[in-house]
Amino acid sequence: MKPAAGISRRSALQAGGLALAFTWFGAGKAFAAISPRQQPGDAAAALADGSPAFAPNAFVRIDADGGVRLVMPMAEMGQAIYTGSAMLLAEELGVELDQVRVEHSPPSEALYGMPLLGGQITGGSTSTRGTYGVLREAGAVARTLLVGAAAAQWKVDPAGCTVARGVVSHAPSGQQLGFGALAGAAAKLPMPEKVTLKEPKDFKLIGQPLRRVDSAGKVDGSTQFGIDVRLPGMKVATVRACPTLGGVLASVDDKAARAIPGVVDVLRIKDAVAVVGEHFWAAKRGLDALKVQWTPGQNAALTTQQLRASLANALAKDKAIVGKETGKRPEGTLVQATYDLPMLAHATMEPLNTTVHVRPDQCEIWVGTQVPTRCVSAAAKIAGVAEDKVVLHNQYLGGGFGRRLETDSVEQAVAFAKQVPYPLKVVWTREEDIRHDIVRPMYHDDISAVVDGDGQILWFGDRIAGGTVLGRWAPAFMGKDGMDSDLIECVAEPCYDLPNLKVEWVRHDMPAGLNVGWWRGVGPTHNLFVMESFIDELAHRAKKDPVAYRRAMLKKNPRTLAVLDLAAGKIGWGQGALAARVGRGVAVGDAFGSRVCAIVEAEVTPQGEVRMRRAVVAVDCGIAVNTGSIEAQIQGGLLFGLSAALFSEITLREGAIEQSNFHDYRMLRINEAPTVEVHTVKSGEAPGGLGEVGTAIAAPALANAIFAATGVRLRALPVNRALLAQDKEALKKKIADAGPSGLGARSAA
Repeated sequence: MKPAAGISRRSALQAGGLALAFTWFGAGKAFAAISPRQQPGDAAAALADGSPAFAPNAFVRIDADGGVRLVMPMAEMGQAIYTGSAMLLAEELGVELDQVRVEHSPPSEALYGMPLLGGQITGGSTSTRGTYGVLREAGAVARTLLVGAAAAQWKVDPAGCTVARGVVSHAPSGQQLGFGALAGAAAKLPMPEKVTLKEPKDFKLIGQPLRRVDSAGKVDGSTQFGIDVRLPGMKVATVRACPTLGGVLASVDDKAARAIPGVVDVLRIKDAVAVVGEHFWAAKRGLDALKVQWTPGQNAALTTQQLRASLANALAKDKAIVGKETGKRPEGTLVQATYDLPMLAHATMEPLNTTVHVRPDQCEIWVGTQVPTRCVSAAAKIAGVAEDKVVLHNQYLGGGFGRRLETDSVEQAVAFAKQVPYPLKVVWTREEDIRHDIVRPMYHDDISAVVDGDGQILWFGDRIAGGTVLGRWAPAFMGKDGMDSDLIECVAEPCYDLPNLKVEWVRHDMPAGLNVGWWRGVGPTHNLFVMESFIDELAHRAKKDPVAYRRAMLKKNPRTLAVLDLAAGKIGWGQGALAARVGRGVAVGDAFGSRVCAIVEAEVTPQGEVRMRRAVVAVDCGIAVNTGSIEAQIQGGLLFGLSAALFSEITLREGAIEQSNFHDYRMLRINEAPTVEVHTVKSGEAPGGLGEVGTAIAAPALANAIFAATGVRLRALPVNRALLAQDKEALKKKIADAGPSGLGARSAA
C-alpha cells in the first residue's frame, strides 16, 4: 500500500518519521512550520518571485516555459542540501535533477520556518530530517494538479496518466503535454486532500550518487557567495574591532589613512572602526595606517588559565542541574577521570562579510547567513526601519559551521552603512574573523563509573561545567529547571545499555564580552569525546578488547552494533599485529538521528608527531537521499574534527584572542590527511543528520588510537605532543625549528 500524505503538519513530518518538535520546544510553545500545501503568504511570495504560472506551495515554481524552480527553505553552505532537496522534489514531481533550478528563499518564518528548530534556521544537521516528507509531498501536490489538468483536458482518468521529465502522458490515447502548457490550468484547480507518495522500491533518484546541482557554477566561478557581491556605486570597507573582548573605541587618528589613494572614508561605531575604499586593497592599506586607541574594559587582564580555573572551581563547588538520572549509584570500584576541552573558532574559508545599502525608507542586505529572519530583525532595529522595509538577499555560504547562526557581523555592517549614502560591502580580514569569533565554549568534565570485578559498568556519571549557548541565543527554550539540553546530548541518552546513569551540569557562563556559540557538532562533539575516551579507558582497565567491550553493551541497540561491526570488519580489527607505536582507536555514537562508528589508525613518532594513516567510518543515516553526499559529508566532517583535535585551540591573553590566522590556528594539510573510507548501512529508517556526525566522532577515535599506539591517555585537547614524545630533546628541537603553530598550541607549553 502506498503512503498517502494528508494536509496537516503532523502528516508532513511523519512522512519523514519525525517528532513534531526538537527538544528545545516544550508543550504549548508555538513555532514556525513549513508546509507542502498553500499558505496565506504564498501568493505574495510567488508574485515577488516573478509571478510564475503555477505556484502550488512555497517551494514549487513552474514557469510558462515549463521551467521548474525549487525555492529552498535552507541555506547552502557546502553540505549539498540544495542537491538533496532538489532530489526529493524531483522524485515526486516527475522531473530529472537537471531540470530543477534551485534558488534561495526570502526571509519568511511563515513559509520557510523549520519545525525542528522553530524558525528559518539552517543548522543542527536537521535539513534533510526536517524536509524529507515535506518536499516530497510538495512535489506530489504539484504533480497531482498537473496530471489533473491534463486529464481534464483529455477527458481521461488521471490514474491512466504518467509523468516523466516534466511531461504528462496518456499512453492509451498517445497524448502528451509539458508542464508549461499545463501550468495555467493546474493553478486553477483545488488543492487535493490527499496525494500518493512513491514507495522506496520505485525511487529513481533518491538513493543515487548524483552530481551536485551547484558544482558547475562553483567550478566556473559563476556561483555568487556573499563576498562576491558587486553593486553599482558600491564601496568596500574592512574593519578593526577592539581586540579586548568587550572593549570600546577611545580615539582614532586617521590622517595617514585618508592620504592613501583609493581611501574614501573612515567610519566609527562604539567598539570598531572601518576604512572605506574604492576597493578592498585601498581599505586594507588605510586600516593598517590608522592610529587607534582602545579602552579595554573589564576583561583587560583575562587569560585562558583564569577561565579554566574558574570552570574547575565551579564544578567542584557550585550546584548542578540534573539532566538525566536513572537508578542509583551502587557499591563497587569507582573509576574517575577529568577531561578538558578548549574554546574553538569556526574559521570558515569565506571570512565574514555583509553588503548593505541603507536608504531613508529601506535597508537592503546581501549576505550568506544561516538565520535570515534573525538578521532582518537585528538590521531593522539598527537601521531604524520596520522589518518589512528590510530586504535580505541570501547568498551561498563559504562555510557556516555555526558561525553564521550569529548576526553580529550583519549588525556591525548596518551600523557602518547607515552613515553613508552608497552600498557598502564590509569584509572582515582573516585576522578579524578569528580574533572576533563567537567561539565554542570550553568544557570541564568530571566523569566516573562504578564497575564490577569483570570491568562491566554498573553506574555511569558525568558532571559537566561550561557556559550555555542556548541560554544566550534562545533563552526561552531552556528547560524549566534551567537545563540546556544541547550540553548533555549523547551522554544523557547514550547508545549503550547502562543500568544506572547520572548526568548533571554546572552552569558557568563566560565573562561579559566573551560570547560563546555553536560549533560544528554542537553538544555531541564535546560529549562523545569525553564519553568514548572514558569508555576506552574502562575497556583497557578491564583488559578487554575495546570493540568487544562496546559490543557487549550494544545488544539492545542493533543499529549502532551494526555500524560498529561494519567498521571493525572493514579495517580488519584484531587481524594481525601492528607496528610499534601504531594503534587503532574506535568510537561509536548515536548523534543527530544517525548511528556512526569511526576507527582511526595512527602512528606516533618518537618526537610525538601524530601521523594518521587510515580512517574507516560506518554510518547508518536511515534512508539515504544522495549516497555521494553522504560520503562527502562524513569525510569532510571527520577531517574537520581531526584537525581541531590535533591543532585547534583559542586562547586569551590580556583579554584578547591570541590566534589570528592559519599559521597559529592550524588546519590539516593535504599531506597530513588520512585515507578516509566511508561505508553506509542500507536502511529504511527515517533520514538522520550528516553534516556534523563525522566531526562529532573524530576526536575520540583519534585519541583512542593514540593511546593504543603509546599508552598515553589524552584527557585534554588539542593533542599535546610533549606527552607523546619518547625523545624529549628531539621534540624541543622540532618545536624550535617549526614554532608552536607547527605542532599545536599546547605542545610548546
